[in-house]
Amino acid sequence: MKGLDEISSLGTEALSLAERIVLEYGPKFLGAMLALVIGLWLIKWALKLVHTGLGKARVDDSLKPFLKSLVGALLKVMLAISIMTMLGINMTSFIAILGAAGLAVGMALSGTLQNFAGGVMILLFKPFKVGDFIEAQGYTGVVKEIQIFVTILTTGDNKTIIIPNGGLANGSMINYSTQANRRVDWVFGIGYGDDLPKAKEIIRNILAADARVLKDPEVFIGLGELADSSVNLTVRAWVNAADYWGVFFATNEQVYNEFNAAGINIPYPQMDVHVHNN
Repeated sequence: MKGLDEISSLGTEALSLAERIVLEYGPKFLGAMLALVIGLWLIKWALKLVHTGLGKARVDDSLKPFLKSLVGALLKVMLAISIMTMLGINMTSFIAILGAAGLAVGMALSGTLQNFAGGVMILLFKPFKVGDFIEAQGYTGVVKEIQIFVTILTTGDNKTIIIPNGGLANGSMINYSTQANRRVDWVFGIGYGDDLPKAKEIIRNILAADARVLKDPEVFIGLGELADSSVNLTVRAWVNAADYWGVFFATNEQVYNEFNAAGINIPYPQMDVHVHNN
């Protein structure tokens, strides 16, 4: 009988313990499950809003999936922490460990994270786009691809340049493709004693005959410098950006030929040595 009483007592205690567990943790568990379902639905709804917002902001297509995934991951982590807190799990130590691990990873990947942040900034603010001709970080070329960590350029002699986005986003850059028109600058030297008005007339006629040179703003030709060996003429003309190099090289060749035909000297640096016999 004594053994049966002990068994009965143990059964009663186990049942009482189970009841306490159900009564204590049951509502928390049900609340956590309800919060999970509602939280996942809210996250899905929030991601739809993010997608719509990115579309209205005209964010680059290559950045949209990444930003959506990043926002989704952050929201799900926040939901998981909230649910574990509702279940009565102490999150203080967990968050401290997670923060320390994040700090260590961040320090180890500081350069990579900087490039990542630079890529996000470039894709968001678009200081340049694929196809633009830019000069940055000591390199000049056409933008072929903008990735999250690097930007790829192709130079005029068909070299591939890979530039980390960190320095590209934080450094100075020249974008030659943002403006429809560009100004072409030349400096033409003639000899002292040559016909200055004639030289200016030749240059003006050459530029007037080139249909690629814009009429407005007008061509500027002025005496820029009385140099050691030459009288230098400063010439400025406006063209469409795509015609820049064609006009530059063609005008150089025409001016050289026309100056020679007109007997106008194009001087070069020289030194006269006088020998005196005593």
